[in-house]
Parts: sequence; C-alpha cells; structure tokens
Amino acid sequence: MKALFLTNEYPPHIYGGAGVHVEYLSRELAKLMPVDVRCFGDQNSTSPNLTVHGYGLDNSRFTCPPPLKSVFGALQRCLDFNTTAIDADLVHCHTWYSHFGGILAKLNYGIPFVLTVHSLEPLRPWKREQLAGGYDFTCWVERTAMEMADAVIAVSEGTRRDVEALFDVDPAKLHIIHNGIDPVEYSKVASTAALSRHGVDPSKPYALFVGRITRQKGIIHLVNAIKHLAPGFQVVLCAGAPDTPEIAQEMKAAIEHAQAARGGVVWIDGMLDNTSKIELYSHASVFVCPSIYEPFGIINLEAMACGCPVVASAVGGIPEVVVDGETGYLVPVEQMSDSPFEATNPAKFSQDLATRINDLMADPAKQKAFGEAGRKRAVEVFSWESIARQTKALYESLNA
Repeated sequence: MKALFLTNEYPPHIYGGAGVHVEYLSRELAKLMPVDVRCFGDQNSTSPNLTVHGYGLDNSRFTCPPPLKSVFGALQRCLDFNTTAIDADLVHCHTWYSHFGGILAKLNYGIPFVLTVHSLEPLRPWKREQLAGGYDFTCWVERTAMEMADAVIAVSEGTRRDVEALFDVDPAKLHIIHNGIDPVEYSKVASTAALSRHGVDPSKPYALFVGRITRQKGIIHLVNAIKHLAPGFQVVLCAGAPDTPEIAQEMKAAIEHAQAARGGVVWIDGMLDNTSKIELYSHASVFVCPSIYEPFGIINLEAMACGCPVVASAVGGIPEVVVDGETGYLVPVEQMSDSPFEATNPAKFSQDLATRINDLMADPAKQKAFGEAGRKRAVEVFSWESIARQTKALYESLNA
C-alpha cells in the first residue's frame, strides 16, 4: 500500500503544528509503507519509502485583491498535485490548503480520501482579517471535503466533538488519532547556546511562550498578564509568523509596552529551528500556552517531553495532553456564547494565567515533579511510532 500526502507545510517550510504533524508522521509511516508527499514549496528529495516534491507558484499575473492570492494559489497547487500522475492507493490531506487536491484525487483517480483535522475554519473567524472573502471559500471547501472524505481523523476528543457539531459526517467515518512526539529528539539538553544567542540569561529562571502571532494562540492574553507577574524571573516570548501586518503591529506595541513596564521581557521575533526550541524548553521553569482555540496543542507535548511543566488554557484538546495538577496547570477561559472562541473577560483570563505562572515559578519542587510527570506521559502515550501504526491500520481498513 502507498499513501499520498497533500500538505501546505513540509520541511523546511513549517510554521505551525500541522506542519510538525506531517513531518513526523510521514517519516514514521515511511518505515512501514511507501509515502509520496506533495507540498507547497521547492522541496525535492527521495529516501527509502519517502519521496517529497514541492510545488511552486507564479502569481505574478494575479490581479485579484492581495488577500485572495493565497486562496487561489492553493487551488492552483491542488491542480498541480493532480496533474502529476498519482499511483498511490489513497490520498491523505492536511489543512484546507490541500483539501481541494484531495477532492480531485478521490473523484478523478478513484482512491479513498482521508482528511486529518488540525483546526476548523468555522472556529477561526479571525481568519477573515487575513483572507477577506476568501474565508467563505475556505469554509466551503473544508465542509465539502469533510463530508465526502472516506475517513476523517480528529487529533483529539475535543476536535471530534467540534466536527460532529459542525458537519454532517457519518460517525463511522470519524476516528481519533492524536498528534505525537519524538521522545528521542525532544528531550532535555544541557546546551544553552540558543538562550545566549537570543538574549536570554541562562542563569536566571524564565517562563516561556513558543508559537505564532495569531488570535488563536492567545499570546496577547499572556502579554497582558505580564504586569501581574512576580518580579525575579524572565518572560521569553518566542513569537513570529503573524497572520496579518495589523496583528504584527498590535503585538509589537503590546510587547514594547510590557518591556517598558517590567524588566526581563525577551521577544524572539521569529520561528526557531528544533534545536533552538528544545534548548529553550529544556531550561524554562514554566511553559505557557494561552490559546483560545487549540484542537490538540502539540506545543505543550514538545515542552512536556523536554521535562518542562505547563500552564495552559483549558480549551479544545489541551486537557487531553496536560493533566491538571500532575503535569501542569489548566486555566479555564470564560468564552462568549455567540463567539465561543473569544474570552468573555480577557482581563480575568490574563490575571488567572499570571496567578498560575507565579505559583509554579515560586515552587521549584513542583516544577521538577510536574516536569518529570510530563516527560513520562509524553513518552508513554504520544510516541509517533504508535501514531503511525494507528494511521496505517486505518488505511488498511479503507482498502480491505
């Protein structure tokens, strides 16, 4: 059996959790079966059982409004994915960018269509800031793909509930397979080179955020919490890849204000390589995930695998990863009934985040106990080897 992966992100062009998922799952699956990856970019590599080909885009003749360029660019590459002959036994798509390609492959090549839900467009209304009217199209193509797929994989129980509430998907076609972690790569290291390189003092404790600058990740709530944090430790914000120039400017202003009011606030403006991330996780006293919407939260798993305790919002799939009072603390978010992925009282959420961060920063013994329990949970429950075996079994059931 051979699987075809269609994806926006693939190394070295990764900016989010979906890209991390595709990178590691394709690598692990290739130990069990041939995998053909078609992605956005200029990648071109072949290794035993794993071929990767990137598809570029010339949009120099596009005269559509700028927010629509990424939408039509995705459609163009989905066509290109399919005009290159497909010899796989099934197609497996990741994020809306590739969904149209999966639809074309299912209908034109007559192969089963698998779709992994990394996030859901109806639950990300702020994407209209980025895509304008293109957001309506992304919602349509996601719904169309979801309801015609032969199998839909949700990365958490919370995501499964969202799919059931929003789409007409046969429950028999809906499966839960979690995100995973490579516990060998993601483990505590002694090196502090990345800290020094980015202006973090290795001799002083710090709370850490790693993620994209987007409404979904809730970083603004953490920045607003800084004024409530106790003195004596650093706050390291590794935040890049803003969704829009407006969000980028908003974040810049908020962080500069926080830096003016409190010492030790370090902003690493960009997305780091894995080696640097692992060093930051390894030496952080607390990792903070203030997401407002998070289907799984692979970033928490990365931190836990490196022995770092977590303070995270209790949303989406995060409570399936972080065990409150055992591997970290979960912070409830009161959400609006008419817009459930916005905080009803953002000031209270920021204050509650600060309280839990302060609690852990003041208790090294608890940091150690939570960190050890998090590492144990990451290794025993979320290895990519197990995730790949579950995925292969699902493929086989579709081709039985």
